[in-house]
Amino acid sequence: MSTLRPSPIAPTVDFDKDGVQHGFLRLPYSRDDSAWGSVMIPICVIRNGNGPAALLTGGNHGDEYEGPLALYELARTLDPKTVSGTVIIVPAMNYPAFRAGTRTSPIDKGNMNRSFPGRPEGTVTEKIADYFQRELLPRADIVFDFHSGGRTLDFVPFCAAHTVPDKAQEQKAFAAVEAFSAPFSMRMTEIDAVGMYDTAAEEMGKVFVSTELGGGGTSRAETVRIARRGILNVLRHVGIASGAVEKGTTQWLDMPSGDCFAFAEDDGMIETMVDLGEPVEEGAVLARIHSTGRTGIAPREIRAKMSGMLAARHFPGLVKAGDCAAVVAVLVE
Repeated sequence: MSTLRPSPIAPTVDFDKDGVQHGFLRLPYSRDDSAWGSVMIPICVIRNGNGPAALLTGGNHGDEYEGPLALYELARTLDPKTVSGTVIIVPAMNYPAFRAGTRTSPIDKGNMNRSFPGRPEGTVTEKIADYFQRELLPRADIVFDFHSGGRTLDFVPFCAAHTVPDKAQEQKAFAAVEAFSAPFSMRMTEIDAVGMYDTAAEEMGKVFVSTELGGGGTSRAETVRIARRGILNVLRHVGIASGAVEKGTTQWLDMPSGDCFAFAEDDGMIETMVDLGEPVEEGAVLARIHSTGRTGIAPREIRAKMSGMLAARHFPGLVKAGDCAAVVAVLVE
């Protein structure tokens, strides 16, 4: 029977040491411009005695910025005297993608959120996933992974958790979502959960919470404020950080089935017919795809399969067949 190889990643921090440590996950990566080079993934560990542990991540996709903005600042400002337990902060999981401003890694085209459980002898992206799978996730009681729409999608700002078989685990996750107090809170359905960081954490029994806080390959002042306030709220909610949760008004949403998603079936120029946050009726036209190859061709319509609210839309002006054009969520009273 073969044994699993050790991870090639070496941390420069001590996860069991009290205080604040700023360091790196050093991954050897030999390349043309650096024969014995490494990928240096920033990490911060803030620990104060025994207690629950939170693993906080951003940059799972490299073109999503609310998470990194919130987490770089949290690493700089969180006072260990206000902490009971451990906070592990990795502001940019897929650091090569983050440096390039791309969804996937420019080194191996790896999508971090489809690479779990990873492989210690695999690609750079798979090696990072393997380290999280074997070394970081087991340390955590709660895992919080920031997302937004990146360059191709735009979302109403929401915090989310999944329905899972373990209802006690699920209840804890949705309680953390509520504590985050985003304008919207989502019971989320994934259309492709294989290889996801979410799935890896949930299968370990961890409380897993995520967000979608905008998109378009940038951030807004509002969405960054939501991220910064929300992550402190979650740390306070689980008893790791001192202070009271700053509750705000949130509207719960549900994504009950695959009918929430609408996909383009043609290449062309997309015309959004409904703005984010607006109500949608079943059968309504969500978007139109205009042919750009010649004049005189009527646009193809993309219609809603269910009633609800427009929660996400395709962001760039051009679209390809197979692209997600819109997501409709159901408002929960």
